This record gives sequence, C-alpha cells and structure tokens, in this order.
Amino acid sequence: MAGDTLSLELGPIRPPSESESLLLRVTRNCPWNHCSFCKTYKKHKFSKRSVAEVKADIDAVAEIVLRLEELSRKLGYGGEVSGMVAAHVETKGLDGVDSQSAMHVAHWLYFGKGSVFLQDANSLVLPADKLCEILNHLKMRLPQISRITSYARSQTLAKKSVEDLKKLRTAGLDRIHVGLESGSEHVLEIQCKGTTPEEHIKGGKNVIEAGMELSEYIMPGAGGREFSKENALETARVLNEIDPHFIRVRTFTPLPRSEIYQMIEAGEFAPNSDDESVEELRLMIEKLDVKRSYLASDHIMNLLQELEGQIPQDKERMLKTIDDYLALDADTRLRFRLARRLGMATSVENLNHPMLQDRVEEILSRLKNMPGDIEENIRKIASRHL
Repeated sequence: MAGDTLSLELGPIRPPSESESLLLRVTRNCPWNHCSFCKTYKKHKFSKRSVAEVKADIDAVAEIVLRLEELSRKLGYGGEVSGMVAAHVETKGLDGVDSQSAMHVAHWLYFGKGSVFLQDANSLVLPADKLCEILNHLKMRLPQISRITSYARSQTLAKKSVEDLKKLRTAGLDRIHVGLESGSEHVLEIQCKGTTPEEHIKGGKNVIEAGMELSEYIMPGAGGREFSKENALETARVLNEIDPHFIRVRTFTPLPRSEIYQMIEAGEFAPNSDDESVEELRLMIEKLDVKRSYLASDHIMNLLQELEGQIPQDKERMLKTIDDYLALDADTRLRFRLARRLGMATSVENLNHPMLQDRVEEILSRLKNMPGDIEENIRKIASRHL
C-alpha cells in the first residue's frame, strides 16, 4: 500500500492456465536468470519480499474485495462483482484503490474460480516456514480461495525435503508449475537452465510425493536440428520417470535479442522449422509411457493447439492429428503456419474461409519478396507474440 491508496505489487508473468488467478507477488524476478531463451527478468535483480510485505498485499486484496462488494450493492447487483461492476471499475475506477489493482481484483472476483498464483519465477526459494505463514494468512483473509499455485525450479524442488513440501501442501499450496523444457543434458546446457535431468526427476517426484499437482512445461525445438531427436527421446524419458499430472507444450521460439537468438544469427544454432518441431513432438508423444499425465497445447506458439488429452487414453488420437497435418501438401502447411503465426487461424479447417484465404495469399506474396528465408520470416512474425 502506498499512502492512503490501496495497491498491489504485481509481477510480469504467470502461466496461461492461471489467467483468471489472483496474482500475489512473493519474490521479485528470477534467482537463476541465466536461461538463454528467456528475456523476462534479464535486467532485474532477484529479491525476496518480506512476509510483512506480502501480508500487507493480502490485507489490501481483502479490503479491495469489501469495497468492490459495497460498490456492487450501490449499483444494484447485490454484492456480486458482475461483468457490469467490473466494467464500471474499468471506466470510473474504485475510490481509494490504484486502478490496476482494482481491475485485477475485480477480474479475479468476476471469473469467480478462487485460484491464486504466487509470483515470480521461483517462490519456493523462500524457507518453508515463511511461505507457510504467507499461505495461512492468505487463506484466513480470503476464505473464497479454492486453489494456490506457484512456479518453481527443479533444482530448488530437488533440494527441498518432502517434509517441507508436505507442510506447504497442508498450508494450501496445491500445484507447482515447473519449466522442465527438456530432458536432454545437451539441450539443458544450450539453454543454460542450471539444472540436470536427474534434478528434474527428483524435484518432480518430491512434489508428487508431497501430494501436490505438478505441471511440467516442455519445449519442442529447444535443441535445434542437431539435438531434435535427442530432445524428444530424453524429454519423454524424464517425463516417464516423473509421471506429472500435466504436460504443457511450449514450442521453442527464439526471442529477438535473447542469447539463443544471437547464437542463431552467428550460425551457432540451427533452429527447427515449425514442421520439424511438430515431428519432434510426435516422437516425444509416441515414446510417452505415463499413467496420469494430461497433455495440453495451451500456448500461442504451438502450431497444433488441438493436441490435448489424457495419456495413454488419447495418445493415438493425438498422433493421428499430427500425422494428418504432416500428410498435407507443403503449400497448405505453409499457408496454415503463416495464418497461425498471424493469429488468424487455430486449425487447418480455418483455411477454407475465402476471406482468410485471400488475406493469407496477400501476406505470403509480400513475404516471398522480402529478404531472407521464408521460414525465418515466419519465425520473426511468431516472436512478436512473446
């Protein structure tokens, strides 16, 4: 809180699956901050917020909730934070509350699922007793909470005792999101992940043994053409050892000015084409032998978003989806990739729309006349979404 104005300190990112969650910043930035593909925290120092600071934000949220409910009653909505109440806050604000904080809490109440995400990149670097104190205060002040989740690094989880993780689970931490990215030691070195396949496995198993849900994020294409097969096989091997609750696909897309982008420009890293990353993902899925994992393709950088389902039950259907795509002629695949990267299509069937066909042809014609390889130009288009 700043002066008499209620405000929350919000971090820069959260998983797509936490888009409707209340964001509670527990740490600032990333304690590792060396990953070659990531720019999010590069110019920012890591720090731990004090328990008192985080509790103050929780108290601020509780007060904002009361003010939103009071506003709802004044507007005739009986205390419910409806879409109309949220729209009122967006246009006219909320007395005594920072505009971003008011809208964030209104959005959380409007969607009504009660989930909370602890920011930033690795909240579990906090000692278990301090994090438990925060969790207990959170649940006391906001009893409508239904789920609490956080990012964590495999290396951190591998070093945490299962007992400490069980304490966190008892205090209310339900799910951990981990950027596994790859199970290949070579690829992890290229990415400067600062962790090993063995730490991925140990950290993941610790979370599951503690009774929490585990989301592991994988990155097809992260090893480029040289390590494409290895990336698929070793990632499948590590996932088979862990058997996480969720496997979330994040197709590798090099960000301009990132270290790995500079490696590409220097000719030190040959990135996959979209189709090569799809083939790599197919091999990984084929080799998966998990019992409880749900695979989700819930990110804008994934070419085939319909790749979603429970493994092993939906495995053959997902493989067929990939095979159907790869069986298309090269021109159709090219047009779909372009439409997908422009945010104009979510499936190949969308290409049947005449207006979309005309727009894609127009842009494709311009791309073919631009300097550079067409795959490189499509990749540059894709990177603008990140």
